[in-house]
Amino acid sequence: MECEAEHKAASTASIGHLEIEMIERKIGFIGAGLMAEALANAMLRAGMAKARDIYASDPKEERREVFERDLGAHAMEDNAELMRLGEIVFLSVKPQIAPAVVEEIAAHITPTHLVISIIPGIALGWLEEKLGTDRVVRVMPNTPALIGAGASAFCVGPGVDKAEAGLVEQCLSVGGICLEVHERLMDAVTGLSGSGPAFVYMVIEALSDGGVKMGLPRKVAAKLAAQTVLGAARMVLEAGKHPGELKDMVTTPGGTTIEGIHALERAGVRRAMMDAVEAATLKCRLLAEKEK
Repeated sequence: MECEAEHKAASTASIGHLEIEMIERKIGFIGAGLMAEALANAMLRAGMAKARDIYASDPKEERREVFERDLGAHAMEDNAELMRLGEIVFLSVKPQIAPAVVEEIAAHITPTHLVISIIPGIALGWLEEKLGTDRVVRVMPNTPALIGAGASAFCVGPGVDKAEAGLVEQCLSVGGICLEVHERLMDAVTGLSGSGPAFVYMVIEALSDGGVKMGLPRKVAAKLAAQTVLGAARMVLEAGKHPGELKDMVTTPGGTTIEGIHALERAGVRRAMMDAVEAATLKCRLLAEKEK
């Protein structure tokens, strides 16, 4: 394949430690929801794409307005029109309507299209069969990409070469961290980092409620809880230590922290978190089974 020749990179920019290639291929989003907005916004912030080269299709007028008004991109209702305009096409629709959307756009697929699916539970093999192309990528991003703090993973079909896999990695890395994994792990990624932000929000809310119970004003408790979670997460990422080791650094013999940890263990918080990831993963697999 001559995919590298197909990439029309005009120049490069940088974000953090990444060298970001400026992509001049047209980028389309079928489904203009929050995740599509997060990815498009991250690409624009990083200078990876120009607003004039971004297109989105969605039946909801308010979502089209977001892309046009807030991002300066093009928006439309017609998915077929988007396929004619876009070269790199993100499928960002709900799993329940994925079969109808995929059937609709299959007739408009060309050999130059690169299709990137962020639909939970939809396997590469299913996409390849329904779209009639093996130039497909399966991605699981998460909503913190809206602020450049996302955690994404992806796997590629056999028709996607190393250069285009690198392009996908760049598209996702501008919104946070990005890891390439084997497809058999993608449902677990969905259960952990895809659904995980909701689990963490519940932890932050609970910590804040605990602070309020002990007399802190709500705003103070909420800020302290959120910053505590943020700081702990950064320690895990930057200190290079196991979370258990970092926990032990805070836990002095007979102190306040071990008393709180004991309470968490009695309540089964560790088991509940593991169960939450498992439940979300199994639900993702169930969605995939329904589409077969």
